[in-house]
Amino acid sequence: MTTFATSFGSDTAASFTDVEGDSAPAVAASGLGAIDTAGGRVSVSEKRMINARADVNQLLPLKYHWAWEKYLAGCNNQWMPTEVSMQADIALWKSPNGLTDAERQMLKRNLGFFATAESLVANNIVLAVYRQLTNPECRQFLLRQAFEEAVHTHTFQYICESLGLDEGELFNMYREVPSITEKDAWALQYTKNLEDPSFKTGDIESDRAFLRDLVAFYVIFEGMWFYTGFAQILSLGRRNKMVGIAEQYQYILRDESIHLNFGIDVINQIKIENPELWSTEFAAEISGMLAKACELEITYGRETLSTGMLGLSAAQCEQYMHFITNRRCVQIGLQPLFEDTENPFPWMSEMMDLKKEKNFFETRVIEYQTGGGLEW
Repeated sequence: MTTFATSFGSDTAASFTDVEGDSAPAVAASGLGAIDTAGGRVSVSEKRMINARADVNQLLPLKYHWAWEKYLAGCNNQWMPTEVSMQADIALWKSPNGLTDAERQMLKRNLGFFATAESLVANNIVLAVYRQLTNPECRQFLLRQAFEEAVHTHTFQYICESLGLDEGELFNMYREVPSITEKDAWALQYTKNLEDPSFKTGDIESDRAFLRDLVAFYVIFEGMWFYTGFAQILSLGRRNKMVGIAEQYQYILRDESIHLNFGIDVINQIKIENPELWSTEFAAEISGMLAKACELEITYGRETLSTGMLGLSAAQCEQYMHFITNRRCVQIGLQPLFEDTENPFPWMSEMMDLKKEKNFFETRVIEYQTGGGLEW
């Protein structure tokens, strides 16, 4: 007979002892394992973001109500790309004079970056963040976010198929377009935890590694690198071009704004509960990450807007990234990196509030056709 005494967190040792008294190594705090019948009920005061007891069924009582509210907001934002009509976009794309060559290249580069980016974010959530974030209400949001990332990836597949784009070209831009390659290669530095199944938080260095990972994917990837692309596509929509794609991007932007705010709340809560992690040296390292990320995004903006179009210019995109970077710095407790900068695209704020535009469920379609299925 074997007796078990297994905890669910890194702060208390997990072990089992057989009849001979041999002790096995501790298990990771993943929320999986034998049931700790002697552990007692989890109280609100015991809940923490990382390194806490993470029984699989201890959602209530809630401690972080903001996480639950964001989960509910995500559920209320339910949408699918195939409910958005693409027929006007298909007609414009197939028209010889529908879009300029620069607009076509910008659109394809945009889709190529996002197709890869959403997959990287989803992988990070499922394979790394969920394992290490030991709070159940936050994990509930992550489950919803993972689904939304799948919907976003589905969106780019739907657009690609509808317009009859070269699938190989679109889904391999992360290998073939330098500015996209550089961004994705930079991000992969912060996915080492995906490749190490033995990684777990519990000491200051691993906790900092996890916190660094959260900054890279929530603050930079979703909070900085997506915004140049959003501005470009939504500018098309504002000029009554590619309106179906613009509508889908609008819904992605709404989703991403919730993801970003969730990530910032998680980072700041971890800082509150583990103040020793946010040393002067570590804060300087994070500032350096944001500075480098801003530089890479400015390069991407210059490449995709080399000639200027749609009322946008590379200089405006650079100013926008300075504005966004300063904002992200302040949101996680860092000093702004650039002089006080005005937002050159104030209309982007309106795009995040879809109630000002229209009710999605009044414009959704049931039947739709892709480019390959239409007669011309």
